[in-house]
Amino acid sequence: MTFAATILTLYPEMFPGPLGLSLAGRGLREGLWSLETVQIRDFAVDKHRTVDDTPAGGGAGMVLRADVLGAALDSVAPGRPVLAMTPRGRPLSQERVRALAAGPGVTVLCGRFEGFDERLLEARDVEQVSIGDYILSGGEMAALTLLDACIRLIPGVMGAASSGMDESFETGLLEYPQYTRPVEWEGRTIPEVLRSGDHARIEAWRRAQAETDTRLRRPDLWERHEGARVQSPSGARQRNGKKT
Repeated sequence: MTFAATILTLYPEMFPGPLGLSLAGRGLREGLWSLETVQIRDFAVDKHRTVDDTPAGGGAGMVLRADVLGAALDSVAPGRPVLAMTPRGRPLSQERVRALAAGPGVTVLCGRFEGFDERLLEARDVEQVSIGDYILSGGEMAALTLLDACIRLIPGVMGAASSGMDESFETGLLEYPQYTRPVEWEGRTIPEVLRSGDHARIEAWRRAQAETDTRLRRPDLWERHEGARVQSPSGARQRNGKKT
């Protein structure tokens, strides 16, 4: 089964963009995944190919019309999750990325201006997704990020099957620090433990570094990780040696 991506956008020329390069690009050329774009403006209903209008109730900016977007979505073959890239969406997680990558693909709706007419999201089965707490000019860059996260998990894209399993978020922790040659650079050396050849020590050091970095840099991740770690087989939380 090939992972198929369909992007609904006002700027189809932005794709595949960086996804046409490196390992993702090679996977695209080898047919490990496929990409098509749909120009939303092709579904406008007037001679000016209008896709937006002023916000109901007043306010700045323009809103993408539900009738135009609905027609564009209806032109895409069903059977894949439909995702709308919007800061109002649920934050994208590695868990969700893994689920999407294991499926048949995605249909991604890229917003512009002030976003989508809410009736579209009510009338169609659309999952609203955010890639972070910041604002972009449109959903295209967010769609590229989403696709990159999925594509790298497709078998054959990255090469070795284990190459992506030791990275940030895959284990619930940030990734441990990485080093390579030269051994010394500007007075700084690779930690001795990584040069020891003792795989048990190396594994313990990496685990400790990952835990420390996660605790200091991402306390939200650390709290979730600690909560999962103290969960007993029966589902009871362990706290100070007592079940709660």
